[in-house]
Parts: sequence; C-alpha cells; structure tokens
Amino acid sequence: MTFVDWRNRRPQKTTATSAMDNATQDPARPSSLAYNALVIFSFLYYTRPQDVIPALTGIPVEKIVGGIALVAVVAGLATRRLKARLPIEIKLLLLLFADLCLTIPFAFWRAGSLAVVFEQFSKAVLIALLVAMVVQNVGQLRRLLWVQAAAVAIMTWLSIVLRPGGDRLQGVLGGIFENPNDLAVDIAINWPLGLALLLAARGPVRKAFWAASLLGMLYGLMATFSRSGFIAMSVALLACFWEYGIRGKRVGLVVMTGILGIASVAVAVATPRYLGRLQSIVQGGNADADDQASWEARRQLLVSSVGLAIHHPVFGVGPGNFPAVTESWHVTHNTYTEFAAEAGFPALALFLLILMLAFRNLRRVRRTAIYEQSKEVQLFTGALWASLAAYLVGAMFSSTEYNLFPYFMVAYTSALYGLSSPAAEGGFEARAPASSYAVAAQFRRPIKQAAPNR
Repeated sequence: MTFVDWRNRRPQKTTATSAMDNATQDPARPSSLAYNALVIFSFLYYTRPQDVIPALTGIPVEKIVGGIALVAVVAGLATRRLKARLPIEIKLLLLLFADLCLTIPFAFWRAGSLAVVFEQFSKAVLIALLVAMVVQNVGQLRRLLWVQAAAVAIMTWLSIVLRPGGDRLQGVLGGIFENPNDLAVDIAINWPLGLALLLAARGPVRKAFWAASLLGMLYGLMATFSRSGFIAMSVALLACFWEYGIRGKRVGLVVMTGILGIASVAVAVATPRYLGRLQSIVQGGNADADDQASWEARRQLLVSSVGLAIHHPVFGVGPGNFPAVTESWHVTHNTYTEFAAEAGFPALALFLLILMLAFRNLRRVRRTAIYEQSKEVQLFTGALWASLAAYLVGAMFSSTEYNLFPYFMVAYTSALYGLSSPAAEGGFEARAPASSYAVAAQFRRPIKQAAPNR
C-alpha cells in the first residue's frame, strides 16, 4: 500500500467512525422519556394511589406526569426523533375533542362541561397521542398491556378480599372502579388481555400469576351481580374461544372455556339474587321488585336520552350535563345515547367511526407478514379484538364515553398496526445501516496522485 492510498483510506475510517458514533448516540431520548411517562401515567390511572395515600389527594400527579410526557413528545417532534404522521383514528379523536369544545358554549351547565372536556376527556386525547407516537416495538406495547391488565386484576383481588359494599362487590378504589357495573365492564374488557399475556408468558410463576388473575377477575365479575358486565364478559369469552381456541387450534383452551362456562352457569343458578337480575334482562316486569324498579329506571333514562338527542341534535345539552338537565342525577347507562344527548349526533358519529377504524386496524394487522411470523402479535391482535367487541356490547349498558379505557384500546390498535404494517417493515429494512466504507465513500475526496517525473 502506497502512502497516497493510505491517505485516501484514512478519511474513510474517520467518516465511518463518525457515522457509527452518530448511530450509537441516544436519538430516542425524548421518545424514551415520553414512553416512561406514559407507563407511569397508566400505572397511576389504574392503581389510583391517591385513594390509598391521603397525602397525594391534593397533588395532581397524573397531570404532572402527562405534562412531562407531552413536553417529551414536543421535543421529539422538534428534533425529528418521533414520527409526526398520525393515524386517521387519532386525527378523528382530535376532531372529536374540538367538537366537544364547541359544545361548551351551548351547554346547560358550562362549567360542568368545561371540567368534563378538559379534565377528563383531554386525558384520553393525550394518552392516544402518546401511544400512537411513542410506542416503537412490540415489547413496549406488551408492557403497557401488562400494566393495564395486571392493575385491574390486582385491584379485583383486593376488592374481593376486602369486599366493600355489602352484597354487591364494589371496587376497593374510587373513580372508574367504584361502581359495581363499571367495575364489571372494566373486568370484561381487560380479561382477554390477561388471557393473551397468560398464553405469551414463560415460566411457571408468570403463568400462575395470570391464571390466578383470570380466575379472580371472573369471580369478581360475578360478585358484582352486574347484568351489563355479564353480557360483556359473555362476548369476551366467546371472542376468546373463537380467536384462541378455534382459530388458534388450542384444544386445552377449548376445554377450559367449556369448564368456565359450566361453572359460570352453576354459580348463577346457585345465587338466586344474581339469577333474578339476569332474568330481568329479558323478562322485565316479571323479575324481582328491586330489579324491576332498576329496569324501569334505566328504560326511562334511555328514553330521556333519546329525546334530548332528538331535540338537541348538533351540540347536545353539554358534556356531562345529562343528569343535571333531567334532574335525575343519574347517567343513562348507555354510552351511545348519552353521547348523542350530551354532545350531539356529530360527536356520536365520530366516536363510532373511531371504533370502526380500530377494528379495521386489527383486520389489516392479520394480513401482514409479521402477523404470520410473530406469536405475540397474533395473541395481542386477538385480545384487542375481543376486548373491543366486549366494549361495544358493554357500552350499551354503561356510560364510558369520557373514560380512558376505550381510547387506550383504539390507540393500542393504532400502535400495533403501525408496528406490523408493510410500510413499517420497509422502513425497518431501509433503516438498516449500510457498510461503513460505503458511507465513507460518499464523502471522501480522494487525493489526486502527482504525475511522475519524466
């Protein structure tokens, strides 16, 4: 090797080393901060430490963590280290938030609507944005699903042990877990996620944890005596039976589903109070007096919500204002009619369209090559499909339009499709590092050799 050749090779090595250093820098620091803040926010939302630790009651911990995550996302967008392209369902969620803001001036109680939109629903928008933009691999998605399902399972077991509320099981925590009906629907939504994590778990300890969690969630749901929870759980079990038993060809799961179904029927028959509440779903006036009164009250609330939606079709009576307008001080126990009554038919149409796009994401995931190759992607796709199906049915008997659960699910489908789509696969291949010498050759200016003396 001549000196001139060695001089020409030296910039190659320097440039290649520089390129490798740039590649090994921490380009995902803003996204990592945003993701960690997202995990902490999810943990705080589901575990509700302020209900256990009185000192945290006056501290807006969730808002602080959400603000940190939002700052991290803005920093990532500014440095182009986060993807700025949003899925169509997330854009529609932003449009739904803008529509709810427009309804506030026309609300029956403006202060109440303002609080619902900016203190409750804004969290759903922020969470959906974070999940869609920050989750970059299946492992991160798995961790979020684990936090959600484990929190609901542990909270259910604690509620069973402490058993507050007398004859009907109530959540040991406040907020979305306090009411027996809301607790039952939340259990039904998260049960498929726990089953997917059980099937994906490795090792006897993890499998035992999720098996005990699933059994506790089933018992907790039946202990709530909730009719809406029973219907939602029935849909979830049927969806899991189809996804993992029939389509996944798991004979053991088919047998387990049959055993759980027989056990559930036996418990319902052995509990006259629960059986009477279930009979009131179809019998109405022939049921027990208390259940009949509950059934009649819900029917009247449903009729009132439909009437308000017809008389206020564009802006509704204001988010969260249905109890005040009707002076019943009860929600409608129907997400769809309550959304139409409080925010108008445009908001309901956007809400339904967002849910439809979530199902479309899962349908598209099944067509990708990653779905055929990854067992985890198959499990999470089936679990999210079953959870969304359970939510669609459970939402007919509960008011959940301002809770975070449905929007978490929608965002999970967006993230899963973004990780599994052919564009993501192509992007991954395109991001594969080139040869160091090929990179250096693009910037190298070879030194011209001097002409020899003649």
